Amino acid sequence: MMKEFKGRIVAPGTVTAPALVSHGGLNTLASFQKALQFGDKKATCGDQNNPDLYGKEMLGKALCLPQTIGSTTGGLVLYCACAMGRQPACMLFSNPIDSLAAAGSILASVWLEGVNMPVVDSLGDEFLNYVKDGMSITIKEDGTVVVEN
Repeated sequence: MMKEFKGRIVAPGTVTAPALVSHGGLNTLASFQKALQFGDKKATCGDQNNPDLYGKEMLGKALCLPQTIGSTTGGLVLYCACAMGRQPACMLFSNPIDSLAAAGSILASVWLEGVNMPVVDSLGDEFLNYVKDGMSITIKEDGTVVVEN
């Protein structure tokens, strides 16, 4: 079964990856700290306050979430994760993206050669309620997100 959702392109690109779903906000710094400071190449989520993601590998996953939360370092954390090759395959927001996460992902797409982390926001609550861990997610060039189980 397949379902399509239309969002707004924040950082362009196409990708297909398995879904990793968070129903709470992603604390960017807490989630990526192990990957950036302690050499965790699989980007294992370190945010103990996020039961959906804690202890799960974020590298190469289609990270599905409502929004990011936490520190004003959020944009820099996303940029650094991309620069170190420890980013999710893509980020898909049910809500409009915040300015910090937008800045980090846009700067990574513009400044970093060969980095592809498409970001689409405003996909809606129906998207976040529908998608489950492990479903196949494909982002098309026009920002359409295809979810298959």
